[in-house]
Amino acid sequence: MLDTVESSEADIQEEIEFALIQMKSETLNKINDALARLEHGNYGDCFDCGEEIAEKRLRALPFAVRCKDCEEAREIAEQRQRQLVARRGASSLFLDM
Repeated sequence: MLDTVESSEADIQEEIEFALIQMKSETLNKINDALARLEHGNYGDCFDCGEEIAEKRLRALPFAVRCKDCEEAREIAEQRQRQLVARRGASSLFLDM
């Protein structure tokens, strides 16, 4: 029994370590992309509206690609999409009965 618990804890630890490595890799890619934008002269420009991203936002998140307003709009749209997909999934459960 103890071996199963230890094995489960080891699996969880491995998953956490893998997730951390993935996050670090994604962050490094974002930084490299920001450096490329800096090199091309378009660092700090919002991908969506083209306006300048606020300095305060760039200080907090140096690899930001959207201004605050566009990022919030994107997050709201993603949230609505997830809710729509969840509703469709829930309604299909009733159709299967």
